[in-house]
Amino acid sequence: MRKSALSNRCSAVLAAALLPFLAPVASAATTEDRADPVEYVALGDSYASGVGIGNYTPESGDCLRSPQAYPGLIADQGLVDSLDFVACGGAKTPDVINEQVAALSASTDVVTVSVGGNDAGFGEVVTTCTTGGDQACDDVVTEAENYATQQLPAELAGTYDAIAEAAPAARVAVVGYPRLFELGPCLSLLSEFERGRLNEAADTLNSVISEQAEAAGFSFRDVREEFAGHGVCGGQPWINGLSYPVEESFHPNAAGHEQGFLPEVAGFFDAQGSRVR
Repeated sequence: MRKSALSNRCSAVLAAALLPFLAPVASAATTEDRADPVEYVALGDSYASGVGIGNYTPESGDCLRSPQAYPGLIADQGLVDSLDFVACGGAKTPDVINEQVAALSASTDVVTVSVGGNDAGFGEVVTTCTTGGDQACDDVVTEAENYATQQLPAELAGTYDAIAEAAPAARVAVVGYPRLFELGPCLSLLSEFERGRLNEAADTLNSVISEQAEAAGFSFRDVREEFAGHGVCGGQPWINGLSYPVEESFHPNAAGHEQGFLPEVAGFFDAQGSRVR
C-alpha cells in the first residue's frame, strides 16, 4: 500500500511538471489543423455566369447566374470558404470595372475572371455568321479579330489593373474561351467554313487574353483542350447550338462547366495551395 501511494504521488508530480510543455504542443496542433478562410470572388461575362445552363438563381436577374456554373462548382468542392459570385451575362470590360470590381477587397484571396468576348462583338459575329453567307461571316470575323488585336489589349490591361488594385493580395486566374464548333459534316445553319472562322476567332481572342494575363502577373487558364471534341456538331456537345431562349445559343451547357471549365479552373486552386488540408 505504501509503495502504491508513493508511485501514484510520483506520477502526479511528473504529470504536473510536464503539463506546461505538453499544453502548447496540443494547442499548436489545433492551430495547424485550422486553415485560414479562403475568400473567392468570380467576375466576368456569360461564360462565367453560366448562361446556357438553363438553371439560374432568381436573384441574379438578367445576369443569369447558375449554381451549376464553374464558380458554384468550385465552392461545392470545398476549395474555398466563401464565394461572391458577381459575373453577369453580357458583361464587357467596363462592366467588370464599374460594376463587379467593387466585390473585391484587401481580404479577397482568389479571383477568377472571364471577359473580352463581348468587347470584340461575340454576339453580333455569331449572329452574322448564322444568318449570312461565308463572305459576310469572314468579313465580320476579320473585323472582330482586328478589334481583339488592336483595341482589346488596352481594355484588358485596364481591367486587370483594376482587379489588382482592389484585391492586392489575391491570386487571379483569367479563364479563356473554348472553340465553339467541331468541323466535318453537321446539320447546322453554319457552313464548315463559317465554323472554322469562328474557331479561329476564338484562338485569336485567347491569344490576346493570355498575353495580357501574363503581363499582369495573372494565370491564364486555357480550356480549349478540355472542350476539344465537345463543341457544337460534336457527338456529345458541351456547347449549345442554336437554342431557345436565343441568349443560351453557343454557350457552354452544364456538362461544359462541370467537365470543361471545372477541371482547368480547379487545377489553379489546387496548384496555388488555396486550401490547406
